[in-house]
Amino acid sequence: MVAAEKSLHWAVDKWLAPTPSMPARVVRFCHRASQQQRYVCVQTLKPEGLLSIFFFRHGDGSWNVFPPLAERPAMSGYCRTAA
Repeated sequence: MVAAEKSLHWAVDKWLAPTPSMPARVVRFCHRASQQQRYVCVQTLKPEGLLSIFFFRHGDGSWNVFPPLAERPAMSGYCRTAA
């Protein structure tokens, strides 16, 4: 379960600060199960103009304004010492 401070609702409130007179709305979303990738684009109208932000879902269930790091092949090893 995602902590409240990392939910999508929390992230939208933090970054867009919607109000009843200027609500935020999801205008685009994507879920690619094959790549385990999920994001949403949320917009709100501000006095300065339209503001859009993409939020990306991370492996731990949190939502952030930056995409998760791509998993890359990795090797592990250890040093053997002569006995």
